[in-house]
Amino acid sequence: MSDLNSRLKNIIRQSPKIMEVLHVCREIALPDWRLVSGAVYGTIFNSLTNRPLEYGIKDYDICYFDEDLSWDAEDIWIKRIDAALPEDLRSAAEVRNQARVHLWFEAKFGRPYAQLNSTDESLDSYLCFAHAVAIRLEMNNNISICAPFGLEDVFEMKLRPNPNNKAPDRFMEKSLSIQSRWPEVKIIV
Repeated sequence: MSDLNSRLKNIIRQSPKIMEVLHVCREIALPDWRLVSGAVYGTIFNSLTNRPLEYGIKDYDICYFDEDLSWDAEDIWIKRIDAALPEDLRSAAEVRNQARVHLWFEAKFGRPYAQLNSTDESLDSYLCFAHAVAIRLEMNNNISICAPFGLEDVFEMKLRPNPNNKAPDRFMEKSLSIQSRWPEVKIIV
């Protein structure tokens, strides 16, 4: 296991809120799930800059993959997670079925999006490399990590645009928002 993988796992285990989210998702048997993006990179940034681990975390993005493409099926999972989370986390949980992204993405962002085959595949087109870090608590209590572009950018606090991203016009706006919370972040264009 790489040093950065070990560091990431140690940082995550220090966050009671993230660990609660991970336990809930595992216990309700959400299919092919991961905690992704802001809660992960924000917690790392906080650790690196000696801020409280929850500083600047707006939400907890929970992605999963269920071949049932109906909104009703997604709504059932959203409600299950909501019911299982402690009250202080309920409004912050953002739950999305990655199997359904292609159904709504073009209407929201003006570009087509190919149908995905897994939650991990969705990371390939995240806005920037540092965002494409996802974690899951396995049954043996190991934290598994999926980071298709590696962990270097997130640990170096670098935001570089992902050329595979389907909404590149959002990169600078999102990066500046992140930099307003973590001024140490370097935006690379």
